[in-house]
Formats: sequence, C-alpha cells, structure tokens
Amino acid sequence: MDFSRFNTVSRTKSSVSYDAGLRNYMIQVYNYMFLGLAITALVSLFVANTQPLLYAIHGTPLRYLVMFAPLIIVIAMGMKIATMSFSAAKKVFYLYAFTMGLSLSYIFVAFTGASIARVFFIASSMFGFMSLYGYSTKKDLTSMGSFLIMGVVGIIVLSIVNIFLKSSGMQFVISLAAVAIFVGLTAYDTQKIKQYYFSLGGTSDVARKAGLMGALSLYIDFINIFIHLLMLLGERR
Repeated sequence: MDFSRFNTVSRTKSSVSYDAGLRNYMIQVYNYMFLGLAITALVSLFVANTQPLLYAIHGTPLRYLVMFAPLIIVIAMGMKIATMSFSAAKKVFYLYAFTMGLSLSYIFVAFTGASIARVFFIASSMFGFMSLYGYSTKKDLTSMGSFLIMGVVGIIVLSIVNIFLKSSGMQFVISLAAVAIFVGLTAYDTQKIKQYYFSLGGTSDVARKAGLMGALSLYIDFINIFIHLLMLLGERR
C-alpha cells in the first residue's frame, strides 16, 4: 500500500476542513458586524425623521451623553468580556450599535442623501479591499497595528479638544489622519481575527467571544472610515 499517498490525501482533506472552518468563522464575524451596522443605520434614520427626538438628542445637553455613551460602552465591554457570557456580550454589542445610531443621526440632517450614499459606497470599497488584504496577506501586521492604535489615541484626544475649539482646519487634519489610520486598522484587525481562530478554534465560548470582539473592531473601523470620509467629501445641506 502507498502510505505516502494516503498521508498526502489525509493532509489535503484536513486542510480543506480547516479552511472551511475558518471561512465559516469569518462569515459569522462579518454577519455580526453587518447586523450592528444595520441597527445603527435604522436607529439613525428613525431619529433623523422624528423631529422631537432629534432635537432632544442634539439640541440639548443630552447630546454629550449620547456622544460619549458608545465610548463608555465599548471600554466597559473590553474590560468585562472575559467574565461575560457570549449571550450577554452580544447584547452589549447591539446596545453599542444602538447608541451609535443615536449619536450619528445628525448626518442625515447635516449632509445630503446623495453624498451619504456616495461616501458609503467609497467607504465600503476601501473597507472591503483592506479586509481582503488583511485576510490573505502572509505579512505579519502586528507592528503596524501597534503604531496605528497609538494614532487612534491621538485622534481621540484631538477630537475632544476640537469639540471646544471648533476649528475646521483641525477637523480636516483629524479626518484625513483618521481615514488613513482606520483603513490600516481594517487589515490589521482582519488578520487578528484569523489569529483568534488559529489559536482558539472556532467553536469554544472563548473563540465566539473573540470573534464578536473582532466584529466590534471591524464595525468601529468601518464607521470611522465612513464618518471621516463624509467630513471630507460630504455635501452639507
């Protein structure tokens, strides 16, 4: 019997099975991300078309709570994810998407519908290309990711400062840098999700929570690419 041929076939079958498992894991991650984006879009549209609610959120001091609530939720989720059940983690993720919808509802009032649709297409194309790159590249993006995360901290600090300065020039620089940083992070986060699968497998509760956190990372990447591109390219009403 040709044992070498048998071993080759076995390895091939194992590789195919492993690739299928990774593909299913990634599909599940993207499904969570897209569901989160759908929640955000629906909430934003509803608020934008409900004048009393729109005024209550963006025309009163409540806007500061709505503005910072998503940041507080995502920090709390990152700190507690290890002790949360997967079901609870999903609920917090959807809560985050909901509060982001409240926060972003102003864009349908501030920008024309045509420019929102155009920028959404551009952002989707950039995100899709970089996520595919992160999935397929053999290059280790760890060092690049560490540098980009430092850039995110800088953007957050500058954005908070600019809330009070209201400088259009600073906002332009922030948006330009943010697009570049989150485009790079899309590739880095996609590769990191693959590494979750390779190190944890795809069926354990820990792996599922890791995948959900990966979906959250990709969600944040896409939202930031879209919003900052809108700041740069959107047509205001």
